[in-house]
Amino acid sequence: MRGMENLKTPPNSVEAERAVLGSILLDTTGRSDDRVMDECRTRGIVPEAFYDPANRSIYTVMLEMSMASKPLDALALIEELRRTSKIDAVGGVGYIQSLIDQVPTTAHAEHYIGILRGKYLRRLMIERATKVVEKCFDEGEYPDPQVVLGDAEKTFLEIGGSAGNTMPWSAAVDDSFKRIDRMFESGGKLMEGLSTGYKYLDETLQGLKPGEMIVIAARPSVGKTSLAMNIAESCALGMDMNNVPVRYDNGKRHPVAIFSLEMPVEQLTKRMLAGRAHLNMWRLNRNLVPRSEKQMLTNNLMQAMGELKSAPIYVDDTAGLDVMDLRARARRMKKQHGIELIVIDYLQLCCCREGARQSRQIEVSMISQQIKAMAKELKVPVIVLSQLSRANEQRGDKYEKPKLSDLRDSGAIEQDADVVFLLRRPSRNSNDPESQDQTLAYVDIAKNRNGETGEVKMNFIREWTRFLDREPEHKEGDNFQSSEQEPEHSEFVQDPMI
Repeated sequence: MRGMENLKTPPNSVEAERAVLGSILLDTTGRSDDRVMDECRTRGIVPEAFYDPANRSIYTVMLEMSMASKPLDALALIEELRRTSKIDAVGGVGYIQSLIDQVPTTAHAEHYIGILRGKYLRRLMIERATKVVEKCFDEGEYPDPQVVLGDAEKTFLEIGGSAGNTMPWSAAVDDSFKRIDRMFESGGKLMEGLSTGYKYLDETLQGLKPGEMIVIAARPSVGKTSLAMNIAESCALGMDMNNVPVRYDNGKRHPVAIFSLEMPVEQLTKRMLAGRAHLNMWRLNRNLVPRSEKQMLTNNLMQAMGELKSAPIYVDDTAGLDVMDLRARARRMKKQHGIELIVIDYLQLCCCREGARQSRQIEVSMISQQIKAMAKELKVPVIVLSQLSRANEQRGDKYEKPKLSDLRDSGAIEQDADVVFLLRRPSRNSNDPESQDQTLAYVDIAKNRNGETGEVKMNFIREWTRFLDREPEHKEGDNFQSSEQEPEHSEFVQDPMI
């Protein structure tokens, strides 16, 4: 062992500690949101992560307040510190106020948390390594070096153990075998995920699977929000679009979180009510509904209200939401309400503080990556809406069929997505041979990482902003191919269907 020159101050950053505490207080001042505290808890920031005793005491109280769902502003914190007789020990009211004054914005809170966690991990490694060194010198207590080595491996693995969430390989194989076996027993009719509420989409996708990022992409006003809301409604009510309980899980209701960055919650609920009641809002607003129909529509509306009022749907309509804020809010919804499906309307309206200083393409790439990471972390399917560029209108193709490369702002969306729906309606293109069919809509499953691709025909009832199943006109499976196989013919097929 060496002498006193090895006695150094353990790694720490009091400035980062103060910045994290200040960010927590600044982030929640006058609001019910606690994004920074939620990020701290997610990344494993415990009181021991704070080297300074005063900061450690303050964070301990903050953590207790957060777990008790108490407001986390400066005034509430001061009162709690006074109640527990800790206010003087942490430096008084002036110190609490200085924490807020030191941090002008919470934009870099994740960076401060990263520094804090890094210093804490270094201190942990030094502490564990010191104990291992002591055991190495104590040959009387530990005569077998293999025992010391085993303890060393165990103690260091424990440090990073919370960072991963790896399922043992044998357990993963057993789980997959059971899923496949259940599909054999069901004759291939078992769903692997949540039902979309649409028979032919479900047959192709086998449901919306946990951890998947599903992109619904279209040009403006084609119906991507309507399709996403119809799927969300079906999942929340446990019924398909014909109001028949979903058979494979006996009509079970699944909690849904909707992040509506474009549309306020009032407009969203109004549209959902009208669609479910089969009410034409345009006619109603202009007093064009015949008296003979009003009573029937009123009854439909009352029934729709009763059904939707009890639906486990949770809407956040905050505009311009940062993707890290969105992840934190989704995490809390998952804990509080057991969310099983998330809908984001829409991706290009999200922002990313870390990527905002760079190009828009890089920013959208970072947003897409965070959404995919959220789906994996929460183990729920995430439907995210995305705009398409005008490229399909400029190619000279009379059908104006969109392609994956038309996804706007970044190729990362195509890369990160597990499933991509490209939505189009021939009636919006006068050159399309099927333009006279006002209800026809195509959902082109252009990418399906775990299944088939191809086009599904649907009916879109514009007056109700509602998609419905459309019966196929020839044999099932004629135009679907595996996502890993090339189609037999490269030329365009005029009338592709299921």
